[in-house]
Amino acid sequence: MATFRYKAVDADGVVVRGSIEGTDEEAALNSIVDSGLYVISLYRPNELLNAVVKRISAYGVRRRDVIELAKSLSVMLRAGIPIIAALEDLETTAENRYMGQTVGNIRRLVEMGSSFSDALAQYREIFPDIFIRLARVGEETGSLDRSLYDVSVHLQRMEELYSSLKRALIYPVFALITTFGSLIFWLAYVLPQVLLIFEGMRLDLPPITRTLLVMSGLTRSYWFVIPILPFVLVLLYKLLRMKPETRYYTDALLIRFPILRQILYNKLLALFCEQQRILAAAGVPITRSLEIVSEVIGNEVFRQAIYETMRDISVGSRISDAMRKHRVFPVMVTRMVDIGETSGSLDEQYAYLADHYIEVLDDVSQKIGKLVEPVVIVVVGVMFGVIIMGLLLPVYELVTTVG
Repeated sequence: MATFRYKAVDADGVVVRGSIEGTDEEAALNSIVDSGLYVISLYRPNELLNAVVKRISAYGVRRRDVIELAKSLSVMLRAGIPIIAALEDLETTAENRYMGQTVGNIRRLVEMGSSFSDALAQYREIFPDIFIRLARVGEETGSLDRSLYDVSVHLQRMEELYSSLKRALIYPVFALITTFGSLIFWLAYVLPQVLLIFEGMRLDLPPITRTLLVMSGLTRSYWFVIPILPFVLVLLYKLLRMKPETRYYTDALLIRFPILRQILYNKLLALFCEQQRILAAAGVPITRSLEIVSEVIGNEVFRQAIYETMRDISVGSRISDAMRKHRVFPVMVTRMVDIGETSGSLDEQYAYLADHYIEVLDDVSQKIGKLVEPVVIVVVGVMFGVIIMGLLLPVYELVTTVG
């Protein structure tokens, strides 16, 4: 299905611009006309340009807009309003114009015969995979309103969690930038002036001072590399994650890294339990729910563990027994799943676990400053200790020689 850009006029004479999916230009034109618009222009943009436009539009849509859409649509469907009429109302009342355009495009796709979940899948830049998959589950079970409500609750909890983590990371990031900036300042501006004096005296400099001299020279010569270094590291990380053979080791390193482990590992456990809760409550079979979660979890170590668990269950293993084979699932998770499996209350046990790990993350986010502070103090102490030693040792040797 191709994407077309259009310019049209509505019944009130207002110019409307947007994009629409269609099998061909004629189908796209008919869909626009059927929606009550008079088409001025219709064209198929360059695929690369279209991808860029979609990405820019995605940045214009906030997570709150997605949550509000799921919540409002759930309420309207529960009230008996047809989905096309509900989407039309949400399109016209959307406060965010990018979201309004997206909802309008989704409505037109549904009018053309597409399912709601397939229409959402055309905008993966905006709607997370769990949204799309739960919508598909809701369509198949006839409970789309319930699925959308579950989506809104889940996304709201995750939004609050991520906001808490972002606030917690402000101090560590600020401390890291400040420390690194101080080091660059000393190497680029302060040390060269002092070290030039030592060179002029023709002293036999100790190794630590010569090392500082080399580092200072490199910093002054290649200062332009420093601002782009973070972007290079991020790009390298993304390239490593693109290859299946390196993605596993990259993700394993992240969830084992000190301090980061406290955040990432508990976040992944909370995400896994929360999504399993929603899918179990919706009546999704366990093998399919694990398949869905494995595809949206976002970490290769967890993905492989979940996939292998699903494979063991499909050949007759109990859920808890299959999970015990993998170290990523702590004892608490496997025991609670065992209880839920035995008592038939798996969704309740997942709910308890999700609440527990979200509370753990809240606790970590409040304490992370205290966890990082000693590390920062040690790093700063070692850094300036080395600099001071590099400066004082030549002075000591000079005094000893003169004496």
